Amino acid sequence: MEQQPERREGWSFPERKGQKRKLEEGAAAVEDREISAVTTDGGQALVSEVAAQVSVLNSAFSWQESDRAAAKRATQVLAELAKNAEDLVNLIVDGGAVPALMTHLQAPPYNGGDLAEKPFEHEVEKGSAFALGLLAIKPEYQKLIVDKGALPHLVNLLKRNKGGSSSRAVNSVIRRAADAITNLAHENSSIKTRVRMEGGIPPLVELLEFSDSKVQRAAAGALRTLAFKNDDNKNQIVECNALPTLILMLGSEDAAIHYEAVGVIGNLVHSSPHIKKEVLAAGALQPVIGLLSSCCPESQREAALLLGQFASTDSDCKVHIVQRGAVRPLIEMLQSPDVQLKEMSAFALGRLAQDAHNQAGIAHSGGLGPLLKLLDSRNGSLQHNAAFALYGLADNEDNVSDFIRVGGIQKLQDGEFIVQATKDCVSKTLKRLEEKIHGRALRHLLYLMHISEKSIQRRVALALAHLCSPEDQRTIFIDDNGLELLLGLLGSTNTKQQLDGAAALYKLANKSMALSPVDAPPPSPTQRVYLGEQYVNNATLSDVTFLVEGRTFYAHRICLLASSDAFRAMFDGGYREKDARDIEIPNIKWEVFELMMRFIYTGSVDITTEISKDLLRAADQYLLDGLKRLCEYTIAQDITLESIGVMYELSEAFHAMSLKQACILFILEHFDKLSSRPWQNELVQRTIPEIREYFCRALTKSTTNLQSLRL
Repeated sequence: MEQQPERREGWSFPERKGQKRKLEEGAAAVEDREISAVTTDGGQALVSEVAAQVSVLNSAFSWQESDRAAAKRATQVLAELAKNAEDLVNLIVDGGAVPALMTHLQAPPYNGGDLAEKPFEHEVEKGSAFALGLLAIKPEYQKLIVDKGALPHLVNLLKRNKGGSSSRAVNSVIRRAADAITNLAHENSSIKTRVRMEGGIPPLVELLEFSDSKVQRAAAGALRTLAFKNDDNKNQIVECNALPTLILMLGSEDAAIHYEAVGVIGNLVHSSPHIKKEVLAAGALQPVIGLLSSCCPESQREAALLLGQFASTDSDCKVHIVQRGAVRPLIEMLQSPDVQLKEMSAFALGRLAQDAHNQAGIAHSGGLGPLLKLLDSRNGSLQHNAAFALYGLADNEDNVSDFIRVGGIQKLQDGEFIVQATKDCVSKTLKRLEEKIHGRALRHLLYLMHISEKSIQRRVALALAHLCSPEDQRTIFIDDNGLELLLGLLGSTNTKQQLDGAAALYKLANKSMALSPVDAPPPSPTQRVYLGEQYVNNATLSDVTFLVEGRTFYAHRICLLASSDAFRAMFDGGYREKDARDIEIPNIKWEVFELMMRFIYTGSVDITTEISKDLLRAADQYLLDGLKRLCEYTIAQDITLESIGVMYELSEAFHAMSLKQACILFILEHFDKLSSRPWQNELVQRTIPEIREYFCRALTKSTTNLQSLRL
């Protein structure tokens, strides 16, 4: 049921993390207008410009100041072209820039006696690393650059501070080398492994403690990428003792540093239970919780995701996360305008909600409302994470009344859910809540139904109609007046309230009918005698005849006497038909009378829709309850949106209780479609007393039947 959010190498910024990093101080000495002139002058000018810069790089590999200045400018021009127009990357690579830039990742051979100092020391290497990193934004060039031998040189650049030198230039070249490694290894598992094989991880770990914060950030960004879905890299990072420094970085005042640090830790623990335990043992929990209140949304998001991963470790960790103050900031994050921030906080709360005490704490802290609101999201992942968290909260009976009080049941029932997994999760949540509507939870709900404001009373009645067990229906809706709350909604002028009331009453009716099905025809006061099909309109032993539409119908008094009180009164009472041999039957068609007599003689008859109404009239006139019920059943099958009004009037005219019940259920079931009819409101107002009577009878009977079954 649970879907863990996908952890990514770097997903906080609009562009891929580590790619196309903005040129910072000292990185661009080329006049913007020069580059602009080249990029707007057409393709041939660009080809010529790239060729010129590559030629400079190929011919200027020395410590001569002019060569160093030219090489520096060439790397900057190529980097600026790649940075400002990604579609130029192909042109730059095709122009031979990769091997030329590779050459300048290392310093030229140096003869100490030739120069008093090294001009532009570290500057050309920095420019080359930066340009190669920008070319690596296209995955097809990652392997090309690495196969040309870039990694050993980049790893060596990471160690430029080893001689004790520390300057702005040294810091910059180290940072650009780390950035280039990040881009080369992005979503490329083989290159991640090659970085480790070239010895790139230990110097990156050491750089986490570098004095320059930008270098720290770049090193952490590279480690974050290298750790993603690469177990051997993860293990080496941990073995190099990176965890203590990373945890200290979580408390940095620099948002960029703690963002990268929490990202590294997140990738380390992802799908690695043993590392997760080490991270927790190293004291990461509280600093990560602290990041939930960071001013940096990216750090908040990563921290929430990481807490969700921590919470899957064991039950104790779930409790500790809550005890250390994570719940309130996570709930606040649910209300952020940042969709991913809401998604991660919902994910974390869903994991925490797998503990019974946490379930109550999250709900008590106000988590229910924001989670329910997220069900309206059109983001499938966010919607599912919210649904899963609600599923966890529904497992605690202390939360049941809160679920209902804030309108959670209606939200779950009415929601439009994007993926099937979410639909299944919501269905299981409703089932879980249904199983808890008894004992203490039910008593609390009945209390709310008595003392709360009207809107909450109605929410409780609506929810209980859908969720309560049949054995509690009479208590809730008859004894505690829940039925009147539902009828009040049905009679409201608010369409939504009417629809909710109708749906709840229909659900209640279905539950009661499961225990109290449609009544069978009532038995006759005397034992019935069925003479059989062969005696229908048969003169043999006939002792009475009926004249119907001028035709003679032969009958037998004994059969008629046993059939109904109407015929008993006709033949045993003081009516003139008592001793008559021939009896005229007015106002009944021959085929109707024949069907009626056939039912009397056989106990069954096939009734068509066309004749059912006339036959119902005859059955009512002659008090043939069994036939009347069969007619009602046939007529009820023909109820439509257009005919419901006529059918209801028919049920009233002939006191046809089964037909009236069918009309009531049809109105409740199809209330949404009927609501557009101009006569619908009048019909509903007419039926409310009958609906009340129906439910009073049905709920009382269903409870009695249930008690009988138990006995």
